[in-house]
Amino acid sequence: MKPEIKDLIEISRFYGSKKEYVIAGGGNTSFKDDTTIWIKASGYPLAELTEEGLVALDREKLHLISSNKYSDDPVAREEQVKSDLFRSLSDPLKNKRPSVETSLHELIRYKFVVHLHPTHINGLLCSRNAKILTNKLFGDTVLFIPYTDPGYILFKKLEDEIIRYREKFSHDPKVIFLENHGSFVSADSTDEIKEIYNELISGISEEITPLPEPEIINYNTVLHKALPALRMLLSGDKPGIIRHRNNSLIAGFYKNQQEFHKISHPLTPDIIVYCKTRYMFIEHSGTAEKIIESVRYQLPRFLEEYGFTPKIVVIKDLGIFAIAESAASAEAALDVYEDLIKICYYASKCGGTKFLTPEQVSFIDKWEVENYRRKISQAAGTGNSLNNKIAIVTGGAQGFGAGIAEALYLKNMNVVIADLNEETGMAFVSKLASQKSSGKAIFIHTDVSDPVSVKEMIISTVREFGGLDLMISNAGILRAGGLDEMEPDTFSKTTSVNYNGYFHCAKYASEIMKIQNQEKNEYFTDIIQINSKSGLRGSNRNFAYAGAKFGGIGLTQSFAMELAPNRIKVNSICPGNFYEGPLWSDPHNGLFVQYLKTGKVPGARNIDDVRKFYEDQVPMKRGCRLEDVMKAIYYLIDQEYETGQAIPVTGGQVMLG
Repeated sequence: MKPEIKDLIEISRFYGSKKEYVIAGGGNTSFKDDTTIWIKASGYPLAELTEEGLVALDREKLHLISSNKYSDDPVAREEQVKSDLFRSLSDPLKNKRPSVETSLHELIRYKFVVHLHPTHINGLLCSRNAKILTNKLFGDTVLFIPYTDPGYILFKKLEDEIIRYREKFSHDPKVIFLENHGSFVSADSTDEIKEIYNELISGISEEITPLPEPEIINYNTVLHKALPALRMLLSGDKPGIIRHRNNSLIAGFYKNQQEFHKISHPLTPDIIVYCKTRYMFIEHSGTAEKIIESVRYQLPRFLEEYGFTPKIVVIKDLGIFAIAESAASAEAALDVYEDLIKICYYASKCGGTKFLTPEQVSFIDKWEVENYRRKISQAAGTGNSLNNKIAIVTGGAQGFGAGIAEALYLKNMNVVIADLNEETGMAFVSKLASQKSSGKAIFIHTDVSDPVSVKEMIISTVREFGGLDLMISNAGILRAGGLDEMEPDTFSKTTSVNYNGYFHCAKYASEIMKIQNQEKNEYFTDIIQINSKSGLRGSNRNFAYAGAKFGGIGLTQSFAMELAPNRIKVNSICPGNFYEGPLWSDPHNGLFVQYLKTGKVPGARNIDDVRKFYEDQVPMKRGCRLEDVMKAIYYLIDQEYETGQAIPVTGGQVMLG
């Protein structure tokens, strides 16, 4: 790796990780030598940039864009320019799309160019006095460019202005301010670029005092019933994810329509990409019912006027809400919209806010380049039916539960790992986060035998994602022993976790699923209990576990009848023995050890004897595996005409008559 490429990656990550400089996939960086320019490819965020995220172009071929003649039709012209840009690729087989700003970076003669959207700078650039204040603070050393539609028009405008600047100063500008857009800082070293940005922010801070860190306003429980309904109302055919934010800064703009009007229009291209062009304000926030009623009333008018469902909703006294295809997209939209609020605040201190005009907004909204960036930013996964749905897996920190949670996460689901073991659960969430998925995994400390704990688990899930699609009631314990060995408190504990825990999960999960179904009548959700073959036939010297599992199937059939009108399917899966998991194989307290000690297997002298005894009872001659159970789970989710069933996954060991 060239040392300069290493410097480029370092400075990209440095600024990309700071929300006050760039948010989501915005910003761009480049390095050039005599023959080649390396620039961040579209779809690669600065914060995570590697050499793989750079695209190299031939500078000599790029120069042709300046002299070529293109169509007067904007759409045709941008397509022609894009074709010439692709013809400049040094290695077109890598199939990476160069930034549309590549030609702008090529215009500047310095080796490094760092284009960012700093909040403080954009507060100045989105104000009515942007040009006057720029000149006041920095003189004519900073090249100020009035707002120009992005693409080829901006390129030609910048080219003319840079040529004039060179004639006046005999060198290129190191700082370029683009009105309602952001800043370009250029130099022959990345250290100098950092120095320049520090000087710019410091200079503006003398004119506009930086905002203090906003104070978080606590989650309002009225949202527990409102969010699942809003998720259905605002997501279109496939429900997405709702993320929300409330703090002291946001609170200054949601008190009434007049305050909301100050943050109701786009200021920069990024806002249009991530938040669309119009936003909804909800006045009523006293109860969940009033909020839902207001959205139901306003949504048809919003759709008729703007042609799309809002991606940003501002609710009086409750905060801002982003609805998107994935948790990451919703979080990015919140970041961008909160940045809009900050910019509006700063712009108000500079003589007033200068919003983009309807014509400017329309150009960006329809521009192919921004539509491509919008598509990349959605990160909605690969198209399977589970994409970005919301699941809870109890007992999900280890064993079968962890396997189920991981499989769902790799199907791009958002997964809540609910478990008593916090240390193991948090470590497992970190492991999942390192794998490729458009979903998000979180851990919630949960005791399924405690109804208060389960209710809090559901509240936390709704607060995080906005709803619930799949409840996997998997948490369970097993204590083997005969009547002469089993103590009443051990029996009660086994029943409390395996039987009562399932009831608690179904009770509180179904409350959210019913709210969703009220707004989208044909939307199906699932409650799936991971039962056992011991729930299908008696188990010698294992009655506490088997009795709870038998009872679980009774609950499943009863819940299924009650919840069918709400399109909530309730089923049990009854796996055979999962010998590889800790339940059986734990060397200290696994079932192999327990059964050996209690003499459940006659004549067994060691653990291997116990294992062989159980494997020989299975016609398929092996224990149940995770993939066997996952196929049953996927079937139940996909099959809309299946409820109240107890599906054996036992290798033929238990066959239903």
